[in-house]
Amino acid sequence: MIRKIVVGIGLLVFTLSSFAQSISQWRGINRDGFYNETSLLKVWPEQGPTLLWNSELLGPGYGSPAIADGKVFVNGSTDSLSCLFAFDLQGKLLWKSTYGPEFYGNNYAANFSGARSTPTIFGDLVYVCSGKGVVACFEKESGKQKWMLDVIKDFNGIPNDFGFSESILVDKDKLYFYTGAVEANIVCLNRFTGANVWQSKAVGDSVSFCSPIIINLPSRSILVTFSTNDIFALDTKNGDLLWSQIQDTIKYGNQCNTPVFDNGYIYYLTSDGNGAVKLALSDDGASIKEVWRNRRAGNSMGGFVKIGDYIYSTNREKKLFALNTNTGLVENSIRIGGGSTIYSDSMLYCYIDNGDVCLIKVANSQMEVLSKFKVSLGTKEHFAHPVISNGVLYIRHGSALMAFKIK
Repeated sequence: MIRKIVVGIGLLVFTLSSFAQSISQWRGINRDGFYNETSLLKVWPEQGPTLLWNSELLGPGYGSPAIADGKVFVNGSTDSLSCLFAFDLQGKLLWKSTYGPEFYGNNYAANFSGARSTPTIFGDLVYVCSGKGVVACFEKESGKQKWMLDVIKDFNGIPNDFGFSESILVDKDKLYFYTGAVEANIVCLNRFTGANVWQSKAVGDSVSFCSPIIINLPSRSILVTFSTNDIFALDTKNGDLLWSQIQDTIKYGNQCNTPVFDNGYIYYLTSDGNGAVKLALSDDGASIKEVWRNRRAGNSMGGFVKIGDYIYSTNREKKLFALNTNTGLVENSIRIGGGSTIYSDSMLYCYIDNGDVCLIKVANSQMEVLSKFKVSLGTKEHFAHPVISNGVLYIRHGSALMAFKIK
């Protein structure tokens, strides 16, 4: 009996510790643009916050960094090959691991070549994907590759014209990826080995740019993401399609923004589709009901944050807007330019497509720019979303990664 009790306690401790593993990923721990920091500067010096270090080793790309256990991980490329870089917190390169061809497009798409996604760190492992659909797992400390697969070769995956841009989603012992294949539209893999757990026809649609979320409910957990034409949900147990909602006004299918789940509701923003939408999710996750939509409050790929009863994001008119989630109406907007938006310590951080980084005070519908500075390093578009960790603001601009002290 005593042995059984000891074994039982051991299993409980193992289970609790496995659930307690730290995760660092796209747009923060919950993929919602929130970074849980305190005592950050409320005003920056006129020339901007102090630049602690920078590196221009990354090669072309748009993927944001992820920070975990004293290391900064970021996707890049060297000689057309995908690379995972690991730096220490002083900017010293610790290791670089190559794992397959990176995206270099033809014609118009060639203007946006390079690394697309953000690494996902869960426990002792790092998960990455190249624009060419190579999914790989590395040891966090050494950079040693644990496993790798090619979703085009292994699952008949079909990229869109700009490659694969999804940041890997892991949950417990599983990993999920949108291949775009006809039969294996979305696959679930064992995250330790890369072995196939299940594959789903899902909506049978082509790949967009969305990084999915998991919603854990009492009766089941569901995966929510976008295809080119639909937002939809799968049961994570077996890949069964639970529901979908079509985007009514599709022109290009550039669905980039990760949905947000809060208190029984799913929120999403598109620029090519239904705009801003609030969906009521049933208790069992098997159905949705639209609460409102605002076609004029869309956003292309800058993300959004929900703070209390308000959503903040930038729109196609290059304004930062505050949308009341109870009514679906935009109550206020200020012209700062278009770009990406995150939140920490009661402030918005907006990285604008002209290279400005803005610090913005918000109170319900009121917004005020308190400070800003311009990113001077790097080249091409300012697409990568900013990241905050341990009082440091990380900005990626093309081949350049910069770390600014904001605490």
